[in-house]
Amino acid sequence: MTEIEWWDYDDADELADAVAGDVQFVIESAIDARGSAVVALAGGKTPFPAYEKLAAAKLDWKRVTIVPTDDRLVPMGDPLSNVTALGKLFVPRGARVFPITSEAAKDYKAAGRAADARLQDLHWPLDLCLLGVGGDGHTASIFPGPDFDEALNGPKDRRALGVMPDPMPPEAPVARVSLTRASIVSAKAVMIAVTGQAKRDVIEAAIKEGAGSPYPIGRVLADAELPVDIHWAA
Repeated sequence: MTEIEWWDYDDADELADAVAGDVQFVIESAIDARGSAVVALAGGKTPFPAYEKLAAAKLDWKRVTIVPTDDRLVPMGDPLSNVTALGKLFVPRGARVFPITSEAAKDYKAAGRAADARLQDLHWPLDLCLLGVGGDGHTASIFPGPDFDEALNGPKDRRALGVMPDPMPPEAPVARVSLTRASIVSAKAVMIAVTGQAKRDVIEAAIKEGAGSPYPIGRVLADAELPVDIHWAA
């Protein structure tokens, strides 16, 4: 069973401080050990205050590569583009922000294969994967739908794939590219940052249900070999 440690904070700002500090520690440790760091960061509103604090840290940013955990198939610069948002914060610091997609591709499967091929060039496993969780229990862009089983149970050396959520999320009704379960849980550190009691309830239920959970986050975390830290604030 996956070892989970919850870290509870009084408010979102305290959570952001803690997440930024933990990510900074992982990056510094990887640079010390190997001379570089590769981390995957989630999109969404919850983690960006932590990213803003992280971007202000005195790190050797030129040795840091940042990958989105997932992205929507939209053009670079689109408000729905995770790599665009990450790039605005970290490229000015000198980090390499590595796009897994940068266009409104018509063939989402081909976009996923292209992302997987590009990611093969990076050092693997990831030093860190920081996840968010949706109210429906999805994480990265691992959603129920025609690609759900492949995202969870595809070849272990596959790092990304195209995903068509079903039903389509109304706030972002587009296909996506996502890291696979294997690439997420192989990371040397896995963290989750979430706020709100409703999401905590979903995550706790998903963890309890494990490999049989209807929630993607439960399926992703089932049998993860390393402990997972969950940073939460109401």
